[in-house]
Amino acid sequence: MKKVIVISTSLRAGSNSDMLADKFIEGALKSGNDVEKISLIDKDIRFCRGCLACQKLGKCVINDDVNDIMQKVLNADVIVWATPIYYYEMSGQMKVLIDRMNAMYALDYKFRDVYMLCTAAEIEPETPERAINGLGGWIECYPESRLAGTLFCGGVDAPRTIEGNDKLQEAYELGMSV
Repeated sequence: MKKVIVISTSLRAGSNSDMLADKFIEGALKSGNDVEKISLIDKDIRFCRGCLACQKLGKCVINDDVNDIMQKVLNADVIVWATPIYYYEMSGQMKVLIDRMNAMYALDYKFRDVYMLCTAAEIEPETPERAINGLGGWIECYPESRLAGTLFCGGVDAPRTIEGNDKLQEAYELGMSV
C-alpha cells in the first residue's frame, strides 16, 4: 500500500481536471492505496517572497496553508497533480504552490512517483507540453523521484464537459496501476 496525495489545483467547482482526479483516486483506492485529496479551493496560498528563509528553517515564513500541504507531500509515496491548462501552461495556483514548496528542496522526501492529470479546451496533443515541462523542472529538484505518468484530456472547457469521456476510464486505470 502506498500513501498517495492528489492535489487538485482548479478553483472551479465541478472542474474537468477535478473530475479526472476523482477517477484516478477511485482507481488508486480500489488497488488498496491510502489516498488523500487536497483541493486548492478555499486554500490560502500566497505568493513566494523570494526571501529564502525556508532554506534555513525547513518551512515557509508565510503563515498560510502551504506548510501543511508541504508536509503531506513530503510524507507521501506518490504525488498526483491535477490541473486545467490555461494558455498552454499549468494553472497559476499550481505554479504558486510549487514555488512556495521551495522549503522542501533541502528536506528528506518520500515520494518517488509523480503524475500529472490535465484538461484543456484545446485538443492538440502538444497542448500540455509546457505544463509537463514545468512540472518536470520541479521533479528534477528531487533526484529520487520521476515523472511516472501523464494523462491529458482535451476538448473540455465548461464545467463537467468531461462526463462520459473515455479519459475518465484511463484516469481510473492509471490510479489502479499505482
